[in-house]
Amino acid sequence: MQVSLFDDGAEPPGLRPLTGVRRTVLGDGAWIDVLPGWLTGADELFRRLAADVPWRAERRQMYERVVTVPRLLCFYGEDAALPDPVLAEARAALSDRYADELGEPFRTAGLCYYRDGRDSVAWHGDTIGRGGAEDTMVAIVSVGTPRALVLRPRGGGATVRYALGHGDLVVMGGSCQRTWEHAVPKTAKSVGPRISIQFRPRGVR
Repeated sequence: MQVSLFDDGAEPPGLRPLTGVRRTVLGDGAWIDVLPGWLTGADELFRRLAADVPWRAERRQMYERVVTVPRLLCFYGEDAALPDPVLAEARAALSDRYADELGEPFRTAGLCYYRDGRDSVAWHGDTIGRGGAEDTMVAIVSVGTPRALVLRPRGGGATVRYALGHGDLVVMGGSCQRTWEHAVPKTAKSVGPRISIQFRPRGVR
């Protein structure tokens, strides 16, 4: 795995203050906040998660055939202990930071392991459950090699692209899950692995 210039690979995981967050208004009530390098010791956290999380390969029905999801997954519900203490700290810090806008805490954590450029997630919004009808938030912390997160308006329009890895934070809020879509596209470039941790409120998937 490529080590960040800001992370010597031995620094223990921790959190910087949630200051310097940059908000971009996307339109149609959607917005996105970005804070590069929020989580310190990101390379060490990547190694811990890659080794300790009970990753699983999932298969899903796609039209007339069953296909393997091109990434490894693990989901932690509201009552489940998270796989590293810093993730519990991150969830609590995000819940406090966005309490006024969100009106409730982040409760669950979904982890995705992108092993190389062939792993991906297709265009989608987190619209299963409440996200399909209500404004909500999804906060994502990325560790490992940066990969592109791209967003586009539903119905077509210009895309927005962020390279996320090495402890970067992105928060998608407002109507983003209903009025925009996001994806992690495949790439033919030689890229290292990345893990994303997605914090969501209750009833949002």
